[in-house]
Amino acid sequence: MAEVDNKQVIFKGYTENVPEESDMELKVSKIKLEAPKGSGAFLVKNLYLSCDPYMRGRMRDFHDSYIPPFVPGQPLEGFGVSRVIDSDNPAFKPGDLVALITGWEEYSLIHRTEQCRKIDQDEIPLSYHLGLLGMAGFTSYAGFFEVCTPKKGEFVFVSAASGAVGQLVGQLAKLHGCYVVGSAGTSQKVDLLKNKLGFDEAFNYKEEPDFNAALKRYFPQGIDIYFDNVGGDMLDAALLNMRIHGRIAVCGVVSQQSFSKPQGIFNWFNLITKRIRMQGFLQHDYLHLYPRFLEDVITNYKQGKIVYIEDMNEGLDSAPAAFVGLFSGKNVGKQVIRVAHE
Repeated sequence: MAEVDNKQVIFKGYTENVPEESDMELKVSKIKLEAPKGSGAFLVKNLYLSCDPYMRGRMRDFHDSYIPPFVPGQPLEGFGVSRVIDSDNPAFKPGDLVALITGWEEYSLIHRTEQCRKIDQDEIPLSYHLGLLGMAGFTSYAGFFEVCTPKKGEFVFVSAASGAVGQLVGQLAKLHGCYVVGSAGTSQKVDLLKNKLGFDEAFNYKEEPDFNAALKRYFPQGIDIYFDNVGGDMLDAALLNMRIHGRIAVCGVVSQQSFSKPQGIFNWFNLITKRIRMQGFLQHDYLHLYPRFLEDVITNYKQGKIVYIEDMNEGLDSAPAAFVGLFSGKNVGKQVIRVAHE
């Protein structure tokens, strides 16, 4: 079979700091549009790729994490939605749509199938299988219901609330009967939180000189649940404002500028005096809940009780800038790259 061009986003080398576009480069290789016989693999055309903050951790030379680092000189990889175009695996047939871990490239040969999920096309947009119905959505669901153990009427604070995870956490909290406040980095995002996503209140953290004072203003009675996507100064301020027996789900630390010089927290003593439970988590610890998650979220989405906001970039060429933009808040909603139109 003739070879075709395969545009790729190549990882150039390890970094401890916030990613820059220069950490990646676009290259064009050649690929045969067939799965080698006897390989058990299948070949996909990538349609959508997900930009996720966790990928930053894979850009450093650190091998003791839950997921290995990227390989310099090879394409980045992450969650994607793809169509099978040739297969040597009987479980995946040409034409199948699949949500999976794939390369940042136009075509990928897939050998690992443990995280592959077939997609049944319905009225839900395909790209939502990267956000609302993908890792981000399930992170929201597992983190809120399993880690935060919410009760109706509780007071919930969500940081980075307009992002891929935060926007769904807030909506799940509202559906559960909680009072919800979110923080974001622009007036546009604050408006979205209050007028489209249904948060009770929201504020622009860049306009708040004192996070502690801001949280006291929005939560005069204190915070029962803090869903933390940023760490740093906001986490420190939240600790001061937690109620007794409050819960903090530590999902992300996007505020941290360097892995080699992370910022500590100072108000940890509140964990003792207020008997706060603070827990980090990974969504794949809760995969047994995934069928329930899909049923709940799809039902609420189809009934108009959940909305989801995407930030869609066109073309693989835009991927490095889109990924880097996550760490300065350029995205509004879930950041997705459309690699190809069908």
